[in-house]
Amino acid sequence: MDIAWLLTLIAIGFVGSLISGMVGIGGSIIKYPMLLYIPPALGFMAFSAQEVSAISAVQVFFATLAGMFAFRKGGYINRSLVLTMGAAIIIGSFVGGYRSQFLTDDTINLTYAILALIAAVMMFMPKRGDEVEDYSKVSFNKPLAGILAFIIGILSGIVGAAGAFIVVPVMLVILKIPTRVAIASSLAITFISSIGSTAGKLMGGHMLLIPSIAMIIASMIASPIGARISKKLNTRVLQWILAILIAATVIKIWVEILV
Repeated sequence: MDIAWLLTLIAIGFVGSLISGMVGIGGSIIKYPMLLYIPPALGFMAFSAQEVSAISAVQVFFATLAGMFAFRKGGYINRSLVLTMGAAIIIGSFVGGYRSQFLTDDTINLTYAILALIAAVMMFMPKRGDEVEDYSKVSFNKPLAGILAFIIGILSGIVGAAGAFIVVPVMLVILKIPTRVAIASSLAITFISSIGSTAGKLMGGHMLLIPSIAMIIASMIASPIGARISKKLNTRVLQWILAILIAATVIKIWVEILV
């Protein structure tokens, strides 16, 4: 086992998990392209899209678990929102994660690119959720939230991303959830989603032990740090960080597909 290769994986996991805790995503929006392109760029063996999605699923599980505990105080996690979207997304993510074994690498990459593009567009749309001052009184359309979560679950399960990179924009733009509640609640929802997608990837037989362990170690350290940073940042800053990250990833993925 190459130590430089292992340290590279840990660094990738650390960056993805730090972002995860800051903006309420599992980190796959950053980590997926990093795992796909950085190892071969440094001379290491490249992972296939199937392997990357499997490693991502494991990392997301532990990153969101650690970040969720960091947000447990302060009333930011909306239980009704988590239960409504979480129940729907875990079913969809299990189906998507298991069915992904029958898809080609190109199909998985295209699915990821389309999801990221939709998320990027939504992040630049007007958001009014932050007008709510009492986070305990946040309301939303439950049937709509459940339907959207199920669809997101299927698509995100395919690419091994628990879907928070599109769940957060959906919360902000469509469901009108305040930013901090969306970030904290999405970590809990993404954790639930990652159970389904991780189980599906395990059943599909694409899990790699050493890279997964490296991601777990990085996640447990970096995600709580990101959550603490998030609590101190202005909500507009958090929205712009997420928007820029998603937009940059969209450009990179689509350039690779089209060129």
